[in-house]
Amino acid sequence: MAQNSKIEWTESTWNPCTGCSKISTGCKNCYAERMALRLQAAGSPNYKNGFRVTLHEHVLDAPLRWRQPRTIFVNSMSDIFHKDIPFDFIAKVFDVMRKASHHRFQVLTKRSSRLAALAGRLPWPDNVWMGVTVENADYISRIDDLRNTDATIKFISCEPLLGPIPQLELAGIDWVIVGGESGTNGPSIFATSALPRKCPSSSNNGAELTKNSPAESFKAKLGTKCLWGLAKNGGR
Repeated sequence: MAQNSKIEWTESTWNPCTGCSKISTGCKNCYAERMALRLQAAGSPNYKNGFRVTLHEHVLDAPLRWRQPRTIFVNSMSDIFHKDIPFDFIAKVFDVMRKASHHRFQVLTKRSSRLAALAGRLPWPDNVWMGVTVENADYISRIDDLRNTDATIKFISCEPLLGPIPQLELAGIDWVIVGGESGTNGPSIFATSALPRKCPSSSNNGAELTKNSPAESFKAKLGTKCLWGLAKNGGR
């Protein structure tokens, strides 16, 4: 949990859960797993289980104590819709986000099928942004699951972008993050024509505005290899 995050598209992180398991291609070089194991070795209490899914009831109310409004990435070290996280705990997280209405929360998942199954049972206040990761064309179905939620702001994270997405339909999507894997061993990435537009959530980050783009887009760190390709956007 960090009140000043180094992640370019947010301001703070909040981890009521930690730990995860690999579910798709974008998980192969998971930064959160590497970080969790380092923190475990350093004796951090929240990471005594390493990267096994662990719930942290004691940090649930942290955003309620942060008085200064900020943009908060929820579960940067986990996935709130992981199968091992009970619905009752997910509901508690959403309840805190609802109460902390002075903040903006960014929730991101690769497990869009569970998101779709639970979305109707969760509150969707305006300050909760919901996103899905789409690392290549194999996972564009996650976007449909996202569209079917009642989240006011819906976003896609193409980070890491590991392959071209030739038919990236952005109807109903408000924001797109595009980035590559960091480190010298990361694969090449393919950027889409959804770049660039100004990031609406952060005062100190943003790219130039491009006309006729169907969604806001934020270009994150592109990693060590970048192949720029053109993808066809369907528009609104």
